[in-house]
Amino acid sequence: MSSNTIRFSKTHEWARRDGDQIVVGITNYAVDQLNREIVFVELPEVGKNVKQGETFGVIEAVKTASDLYAPMSGEIIESNMLVSDNPNLVAEDPEGAGWLIKIGPSDWSEWEQLLDSEEYQTYIQSEEHH
Repeated sequence: MSSNTIRFSKTHEWARRDGDQIVVGITNYAVDQLNREIVFVELPEVGKNVKQGETFGVIEAVKTASDLYAPMSGEIIESNMLVSDNPNLVAEDPEGAGWLIKIGPSDWSEWEQLLDSEEYQTYIQSEEHH
């Protein structure tokens, strides 16, 4: 994926531009932090409005649960029901079939606040050394 179509948040969500919408999921790094043992994913209703940085759902692994944060503000236009039925899909393909939601962004300027691939790699390396 080219760096101008995918961005990352510091809470380990990825956002991929797909026409006039944003597809959102969690990164491989986040899945590794959950030991790739995802047992439950709670996703929002279609039509719900989210704000950048706000919680939109929950992901649970065998020994932990994490909130999911919206990388951009806008309206939820789709939740990935396959993930609701098969949470392990997120562990198997977090940056592909395991996507979580699609947002119709209300403020495209927020895109520029997200990290590109290089910035995200630098960020997780700095996090690992703490």
